[in-house]
Formats: sequence, C-alpha cells, structure tokens
Amino acid sequence: MGRALAAVACAAAAAYASPGLGAVGRLRYPGVARRLEGRGYAVALTFDDGPHPAGTPAVLAELERHGLVATFYVVAAQARRHPAELREVVAAGHELGLHGGPHLPHALLPPLVLERVLEGARAEIEELAGAEVRSVRAPFGAASLGTLHYAARAGLPLVSWSRWGRDWERRAAPDAIARRVAGGVEAGDILLLHDSDAYSARGSWQRTVAALPEIAGRVRAAGLETLPVT
Repeated sequence: MGRALAAVACAAAAAYASPGLGAVGRLRYPGVARRLEGRGYAVALTFDDGPHPAGTPAVLAELERHGLVATFYVVAAQARRHPAELREVVAAGHELGLHGGPHLPHALLPPLVLERVLEGARAEIEELAGAEVRSVRAPFGAASLGTLHYAARAGLPLVSWSRWGRDWERRAAPDAIARRVAGGVEAGDILLLHDSDAYSARGSWQRTVAALPEIAGRVRAAGLETLPVT
C-alpha cells in the first residue's frame, strides 16, 4: 500500500511540475533555487529519498568511480533506519539536505506543524550524521508557504531542480534516465535523481546507478563539473 500511495504522489508531482523545469507546486514562489547561481562551469547532482541500505552505497561507489560530487536530500525517517549509510554520505565528502521527517508533501501539513516537523527532522539528521544540513527540498516538490517560512527562519536555501530523470518510474530505463536528466545539460542545472526506492518503484535505484556512467559522460562532454548545491 505504501508504494502504491507513493506512486500516486509521484504522478501528481509530475503533473505539478512544468515540463523540463521542475517546480515547487504550480505556485512559483520567490526565493526557490531552481538553478545554481554564479557558478557558470558547474551543475548540481542531487539525490532524494535516502538513505537506503543498498541504493545509497551503490550510488556512492559510482560517484567515487566517476569523480562526481552530489547533494543528498535525506528523509529523517530513513536516516533513523539507516544511520550508517547516512554517515557514509558524509564520509565520502558529499553534502546533506533536508527532505522532510516523513515523506509527505509539505502542503498537507499546517504551517506550524510543518515547521516543528522540519526542525525536528533537521536536528535528528544532523545528530545521526555528525554534519550540518545545508538546504531544504520538499518531497515531490510540493512545498508550501510554511516551507518557505521555515527555510527563511532556519537560514537554509529552499531548492528545487531544473532537470529530472524520472528514475522513480517502474519502466524507467538507464539510458532514458540519463537522457532526461543530462541530455543537453547546461551550466547551472540542478539535476534530480534518487538513491532510494522507499517511495518509488521497487529496485528503481538500480537503474539510477546504471545511468550514472552516461550522466557523468554527458556532464563532462559539456565541459562541466559537479558541485554541491550550496
């Protein structure tokens, strides 16, 4: 049942987002980062929904193999289950972002409740990881005004994306994932992928891992490098 609900939510998020751009709901809130600013030679590679006991180590190994740096948007509920994998992300030199406590669209929670949930999730992730969370991204891109208020109060950038691989889909193939997320990639793009199948099609992280060599090649062919979001 949980995966079925996640699939519905992912489909809703896909409908919410403008083609090729990524979005935070249909409302284009000011102050939401959809591209890197002032770094004309780089893109940001980001992974949502982890940590995952198999997916996260596999992604980390592929990132190391290709010399890529990434930002991992972490769900506190998953960090609690897999703290060792969370610490592996930090030990490998990657950046942490906050992706929520439970994996729910922020618009479903009253603003004051959301802020308490996000603050608690941030504290828990930082304690488990021994490292700071540097930015926020709402699950499914479904942020709310409460998300903006929390991010501003916490001094954290609120980050969306400019390109996604749709790697959560059951029929997503590695070559299609790479083409969607990195075909025609440009400086400043923020690329969205997932290192976990906790909220998507079972085994989807395996296809993401398989797509990473081609993604790395497309980024390098464009004369770009990867940098953390912040």
